[in-house]
Amino acid sequence: MQCNQLINAIRRRLTISYAIEIHNLRKVYKVGSEKIVALDNVSLDITPGEICCILGTSGSGKSTLLNLIAGLEKPSKGTIKINGKHIEKMTEKDLARFRQRNIGFVFQSYNLLSSLTAQENVSLPLIFRGIKKQVRDELAADILAAVGLKRHLKHKPTQMSGGQQQRVGIARAFVSKPPVVFADEPTGNLDSRTTLEIMELMLEIAHENHQTLIIVTHDSHVASFADRIIHILDGNIQKIKKKENVIYEI
Repeated sequence: MQCNQLINAIRRRLTISYAIEIHNLRKVYKVGSEKIVALDNVSLDITPGEICCILGTSGSGKSTLLNLIAGLEKPSKGTIKINGKHIEKMTEKDLARFRQRNIGFVFQSYNLLSSLTAQENVSLPLIFRGIKKQVRDELAADILAAVGLKRHLKHKPTQMSGGQQQRVGIARAFVSKPPVVFADEPTGNLDSRTTLEIMELMLEIAHENHQTLIIVTHDSHVASFADRIIHILDGNIQKIKKKENVIYEI
């Protein structure tokens, strides 16, 4: 009896816990009478704290995959689990609540509200957490200082450069310390020097808080920052490349 209990305990310890589990994912769009397969039987597991990049050209299916994992679209087939929760089974209301507490987003076009200051933009996710204004303001100010914008708290997006706006976007995505952060072409509108700064900044915060970071890009240089690169082509995973340069052909 004791031996069986010990074996079961060891098995539980050896069981890998994944931040994201995707199995047999398929997405088909109907355009008139035509069916377009955007994703075809994609399976992928991502561990907590991993920096993972989904790399592909325009039309490869990478954005569709991001939308499905983030719960922005429903799959035609397959399952998606984030921290053990089947998000493909959730209602829109439950999904919205789940995203508020578990997911952060960094967008290519920044998606900042032009009428709000940097501090107000960053504090927005905290409102949905029911955090009091004074605490929200303090947390937003702290993370803006951490991303190098201590003197820009009261600046509005139109008063900042593209790189500064993206820093605000990063601060907003990470301020509530969600377990998973998605970055959709986060450096697409930035020059090479600012790209380097932004990538290093996101990785530093993700590592510090042990957050899973999923980057979607067409840029192989941006992809090189990741622990693992998922090459996607025509709706399928073509190959997976780890940082140690070990390549797994699919």
